Amino acid sequence: MSTDTPASAPAESAAERYLAVQRSDEFAGLRRALRGFVFPMTVAFFLWYALYVILSAYARGFMGTKVFGNINVALIFGLLQFVSTFVIAWLYSRFADRRIDPVADRIRAELEEGDR
Repeated sequence: MSTDTPASAPAESAAERYLAVQRSDEFAGLRRALRGFVFPMTVAFFLWYALYVILSAYARGFMGTKVFGNINVALIFGLLQFVSTFVIAWLYSRFADRRIDPVADRIRAELEEGDR
């Protein structure tokens, strides 16, 4: 009777392959590219949102300025928060299609090829 289990050998080699991919330059570049988009965009959105909140709290006269009819600056800034969220999502989608997905697909294909 043997103490070796055949099921554990492929799992170990798969784990080793995943670790090798994680240590690869290609994967590091993928993470760097993702961070290069996400971190600056997060900071930009947070600053934009903070500006809206600060102006709403401390510049009530400016935010209450009527632009036309009952529409004031605060309402426009609030609606622009939604617009900026959709713009960021659209920009990320374009960025991912061009820079993230091709590399991730290549890495996935290499891993799936090793599983066969």
